Amino acid sequence: MSSARVWTWCRRSVLAGICASLPFGGPANAQTYPSAPVRIIVPFAPGGTADILARMVGKKLGDKFGQTFYIENRTGANGAVGTEVVARAKPDGYTLLMGYLGTLAISPALYDNLPFDPIRDLAPITNVAMTTQAIVARKTLPAKTVGELIALARSGQTLTFGSAGVGSPSHLAGELFNAMAQIKMIHVPYKGSGAVLHDLMGGHVDISFGGLAAAMPAVQAGQLRLLGVTSAKPSPGAPDTPTVAQAGLTGYEVTSWFGLLAPAGTPKPIIDLLHDEVVKIANEPEFKEKLAVDGAEVIANTPQEFQDQIKADMTKWAKVVKDNGIAAK
Repeated sequence: MSSARVWTWCRRSVLAGICASLPFGGPANAQTYPSAPVRIIVPFAPGGTADILARMVGKKLGDKFGQTFYIENRTGANGAVGTEVVARAKPDGYTLLMGYLGTLAISPALYDNLPFDPIRDLAPITNVAMTTQAIVARKTLPAKTVGELIALARSGQTLTFGSAGVGSPSHLAGELFNAMAQIKMIHVPYKGSGAVLHDLMGGHVDISFGGLAAAMPAVQAGQLRLLGVTSAKPSPGAPDTPTVAQAGLTGYEVTSWFGLLAPAGTPKPIIDLLHDEVVKIANEPEFKEKLAVDGAEVIANTPQEFQDQIKADMTKWAKVVKDNGIAAK
């Protein structure tokens, strides 16, 4: 190749590199994003915490960017169906996921054939918020505190705890409680948290591990007794109720989190843009107040912190699953 042709080729290569770095181009460019509607996949039915959070965030993002952020509920397989949709979507920022602890950190320990890998296939944006679980007892149970519950179980009395199903966060919360308290309450699985509360009020099970917000109406009506919350610190939904750790089971902590993720490979400028905007939204006083009503708290961490949290919870719950011989049904 002649020196003139080499010079022409080099000049074109340099120009191509410069052009590729300029702030214009397709929809994957953060400076033009979003230039079309964005869908947020919620892998659960409408009305739950994930759905409510997604709609709150989506509405605010739509107002900010002047584009529609619409919610698509894709249910099935404990959230795996909707999560797979996002994991396989084009990584351009136009398909997002409102992810959940159970699907992203517990299911990998329960199922060998998940159609996605939470770490490999998804890019964390921010963990929006977390909710605490609560230990709630039938009103006739002769235990009014977590300490009294443990003492009752150690006395030899057979106790049962209800959960929303085998492998659910409420089930694993109970098994972790059993292990740390060195007791053995019998697990009674149900098909959903509503059925658990119904039987708990009827006296058919002794206690349950489940969402605080769902249990509070019955607690306030005197139909159930709230023994403790499973978060590291008291919940705004029940500020006078001690945590399980405060009640004597040091180190016990179970929370359910809900975070925004994108397909792996989504350009970092778009991840960063969405992160910055969602963190601003989550820290608005009005947003925090709405969450507090349901006993939820804002997290709004960085993508790396969210990634680390997912990994840590995968390790934590894999151990609980293994140590207790839990198998998905």
